[in-house]
Amino acid sequence: MNKTFVPKGQVERDWLLVDAEGQNLGRLATKIAQLLLGKNKPNYTPGAMTGANVVVINAEKVAVFPTRLESKKYYHHSGYPGGIKEITLRDQLARFPERVIEKAVWGMIPKNKLGRRIYKNLHVYAGSEHPHQAQQPALVE
Repeated sequence: MNKTFVPKGQVERDWLLVDAEGQNLGRLATKIAQLLLGKNKPNYTPGAMTGANVVVINAEKVAVFPTRLESKKYYHHSGYPGGIKEITLRDQLARFPERVIEKAVWGMIPKNKLGRRIYKNLHVYAGSEHPHQAQQPALVE
């Protein structure tokens, strides 16, 4: 009979730095989601927060296929009749590049209480500067 492993006490939470420059959006998002969930650690447990805090820099320089820039659309609704809005990936990268990575990672995280807590450990910045220098995040290749 196999028993479920449950980490005892506080789990050590690392700070990791990911540079998005030149990386494919989907592959980058899967790597970030795995780091947030803690799937790269030997003590991974699905129902516990074993992942790391992930800082993503250079979100504006993420690589996307040129045809995808116009065909991919993001939708949101104001709540009023006829209130649906859409924005293309090209415009989203120009205005809010952080949201592109945040939305891609959000789609790869469980939609429950634990998933929402895990998502708060994601910090995305458009440029190369970030306010988490004091945590000394380790660079992830």
